[in-house]
Amino acid sequence: MLKIYKSNDTHLNGLSLLSLEKGAWLSLINPTEEELEAVAASANVPHDLLKAALDDKERPRLEIEENHILIITNIPFMYSQNSYDTLPLGIILTSNYIITVCLRNNEILSDFTPENARLFSTYKKTRFLLQILYKSATLYLKFVIEINNMTEKIEKDLLRSMRNEEIYQLLELEKSLTFFGASLKSNGMVLTKLLRLRNNNRLNHLIKMYEDDEELLEDVIIENKQAMEMVEMYSHILTGMMSTFTSIISNNINQIMKLFTAVSIILTIPTMISGIFGMNLELPFQSEYGFWYILILCIAVSGMVTLGLWRRGLF
Repeated sequence: MLKIYKSNDTHLNGLSLLSLEKGAWLSLINPTEEELEAVAASANVPHDLLKAALDDKERPRLEIEENHILIITNIPFMYSQNSYDTLPLGIILTSNYIITVCLRNNEILSDFTPENARLFSTYKKTRFLLQILYKSATLYLKFVIEINNMTEKIEKDLLRSMRNEEIYQLLELEKSLTFFGASLKSNGMVLTKLLRLRNNNRLNHLIKMYEDDEELLEDVIIENKQAMEMVEMYSHILTGMMSTFTSIISNNINQIMKLFTAVSIILTIPTMISGIFGMNLELPFQSEYGFWYILILCIAVSGMVTLGLWRRGLF
């Protein structure tokens, strides 16, 4: 899907490739090959550059050429109720346009709508780029807080009943935090490289930072670091929680096995005694009251064994 916009300070106007203007934003979401070729020809951008972010395994990086700058960053998204992941977002800066390429719709680019047109300007490419990166960093923070809230809820459920479903949910959340941590670390390296470009006059035709832009970039770096610290902290908490609940489950199983073993021992005694006195031999207590003698004996011996096991903590 290809959409083209251009700001005029108060509105966000839609354009087409035929009416393309300087300062336009070309947004490609899971584009077709025809759309990629058309944008490559109209914006004078290499075709391979547009396809870079369409590989879901692409790592964040910053690539500088004479006529363009490619920035690939990982953005977070929720793909199910308890599962989060990241995917690449490609941002290409040329002397005339800013181009974004992503495999799917996401909350970050969806915030830049005609309703919010007063908050951003597509022709201020550097500022627009930093606003996208800032929204990505804040979205990480939002999702990390959601994961922590889900973890606390699952913890309460696990305290009431140890079910595999909650354990699987914790494993999924732990995996999500691992993805977030790796992506935030790579994004931080890209932001550091971007910070070094602020004094590079040779790239002023592609990216030019004013004082406000530098402050915004520093804010993005701070948000990214904060998200990394939160991910690391909650990852440790979640790992410790998983280890604790694993130990609790193992201990509960041991307690159940101890109980079953003790009950088995107790039930074996009456069976063994009755089996002995059921033999076709001359044995004690063979009288009209023999059954009651044997029953009392079974109860007495079982009671003594039960008392002994109870004193040893098997009940």
